[in-house]
Amino acid sequence: MEQLDEQERAGARDDGTARGGGEAGAMPRQRYDEAAHGAPGTAGIYLEVQRSPAFQEVRRRYRRFAFPATLAFLLWYLAYVVAATAAPGLMARPVAGAVNVAMIAGLGQFLTTFLLTWAYARHARLRRDRAALELRWDTQEMTRGAGQW
Repeated sequence: MEQLDEQERAGARDDGTARGGGEAGAMPRQRYDEAAHGAPGTAGIYLEVQRSPAFQEVRRRYRRFAFPATLAFLLWYLAYVVAATAAPGLMARPVAGAVNVAMIAGLGQFLTTFLLTWAYARHARLRRDRAALELRWDTQEMTRGAGQW
């Protein structure tokens, strides 16, 4: 029911067409009658999956990587910006020929971005993808019996 309320607020009508027009002769959407079938509708299934320990574990693994990595990267970026504005003499210090500290740190920003992308993809592949795929398969099996529209 909550999902339907969101659709109505977004402009969808009960007959499947959008407000203010739509396709002529569009097929009306069939609703799954929870009381008649004795099983939860797709919204109930997705809520059940969201509350499941398997889903919570996938989310926990994601958060344990994403939040610290994001924080570390933002601090590194902020340090670069602060150093560039607060310590221009340090950033202008030559390292080798025309290459200075600012150029090395700027290239380090790019390197860090690629390194973080690689680490994220590796973490997802090793720690989350298999569990998330199993959840997806289980959810699809449950929704098949729930009268998808």
